[in-house]
Amino acid sequence: MKSTIMLGIGATLLASCSGNKQKAEEKTTPQKPNVIFLIADDIGYGDLSCNGSKTIHTPNVEKLAAQGVRFTDAHAVAATSTPSRYSLFTGHYAWRRNDTGIAAGDAGMVIRPEQPTVADMFRECGYTTGAIGKWHLGLGDKTGTQDWNGFITPGPTDIGFDYSYLMAATADRVPCVFVENQRIVNLDPNDPIAVSYKEPFPGEPLGKDHPEMLTKLKPSPNHGHDMAIVNGISRIGYMKGGKQALWEDENIADSITVKAVQFIENHKDEPFFLYVGTNDAHVPRWPHPRFVGKSGMGPRGDALLQFDWTVGQIMDALDKAGLTENTLIVLSSDNGPVVDDGYADRAVELLGDHKPWGPFRGGKYSIFEAGTRIPMVVSWPAQVKPGVSNALVSQVDLYASMASLMGKTLEPGAGPDSQDYLDAFLGKDLKGRDYVVEVAGALSVSDGEWKYIAPSNGAAYQKLTNIELGNSKEEQLYNLKQDIGEKKNLAAEHPEIVAKLKAILEKEKAK
Repeated sequence: MKSTIMLGIGATLLASCSGNKQKAEEKTTPQKPNVIFLIADDIGYGDLSCNGSKTIHTPNVEKLAAQGVRFTDAHAVAATSTPSRYSLFTGHYAWRRNDTGIAAGDAGMVIRPEQPTVADMFRECGYTTGAIGKWHLGLGDKTGTQDWNGFITPGPTDIGFDYSYLMAATADRVPCVFVENQRIVNLDPNDPIAVSYKEPFPGEPLGKDHPEMLTKLKPSPNHGHDMAIVNGISRIGYMKGGKQALWEDENIADSITVKAVQFIENHKDEPFFLYVGTNDAHVPRWPHPRFVGKSGMGPRGDALLQFDWTVGQIMDALDKAGLTENTLIVLSSDNGPVVDDGYADRAVELLGDHKPWGPFRGGKYSIFEAGTRIPMVVSWPAQVKPGVSNALVSQVDLYASMASLMGKTLEPGAGPDSQDYLDAFLGKDLKGRDYVVEVAGALSVSDGEWKYIAPSNGAAYQKLTNIELGNSKEEQLYNLKQDIGEKKNLAAEHPEIVAKLKAILEKEKAK
């Protein structure tokens, strides 16, 4: 059972969550920082100019990186959204469960109410907690059973979030609405919403039947984005009703950003933990007009600029509130990049010399490095010295590391795979983890130099997205120090290294 323990907060001091009363030290204890997890969607290592890209300019992320630590070897647990975010919040490897794959738009809560989360931990430490934007972890109890027209439960409040303003599903899946504190925003009770992932609703036009109604974006062939039509774009799944509540894609980033800024303003006088999940650069990409055409790479490039704008707005809000110095920001992405992910937005055609994956092989969906080796910046001006770190770090460790920052010992069962690497995240430990474990169909383990990919029966290549998935029936071993592009499989030449890494993987699987 989870328990919530609200601790007293002084005018400027926050007591340690350890429960130790050390009155003699209270006067000198530094105020605990506000914490923001700013998680992009499908943005790759090479999509940000702070990582060396010359084909895109993201000045606000550059500014954040210049005042913090930029990581070159940071990893998500998985190469797709749902399992990646699941592990981020729970400190639990998503691959230990068989129900953490890409969630349907009407999926129930993937993180169950009885599971401890990093938000629970912050709330127990007296923090106000918020979740805003991209979620993709389900709402309600079981798939297809949500009361979309009432209070949707269970929800974010059951896993540690005091406030939530979330996309109900994903941008390319119905229902295309925002859910605030577990109720759909702007819903007209006289126009109730109905959602189905089984059968279309009679009389509701579908993208595959009415291409003339697709006034903004048309789907790429065979991706499945040809069902319900919302805002001139067809989606996955079927819905009817709720016309007043439907979002306009060009305003999604603004909606998320405004709510994030409001949260900061409303809680500037108390410690807070805020998760902001941007929709950029997930499909369908339809940025606000003020960004259209600015990147020269079409909607995907413009979405990267829109993401950078969001970062800038959050930084400005912290500045105005006088919170910049003592706010710890973790900026990262849920997984690697994908160019064509289901809509005819000319992303491939207009890519030019831009390499979203950076020097790595693969991308979203792939067990190769580009699938899970993601951008990461950690900024905390009061405590973190600017620099670049080659430490091996994983998002799964943010839970235990934030608990360490709070001086809290995690309860049994909380963050079972999360380890305390706070010094690495703060740029003090330049080595980091001994190894990272990742999943994308196959499992892999890497110690930063050598990477082992376990055999898999999955496809080696995904034609629709033009991504090498990395699956093979053979064992794979790559020397990342000499072959960052994972081109030469050295498994046959180094059986002893294969055996070592394989043993690590088997040990992890047995836990």
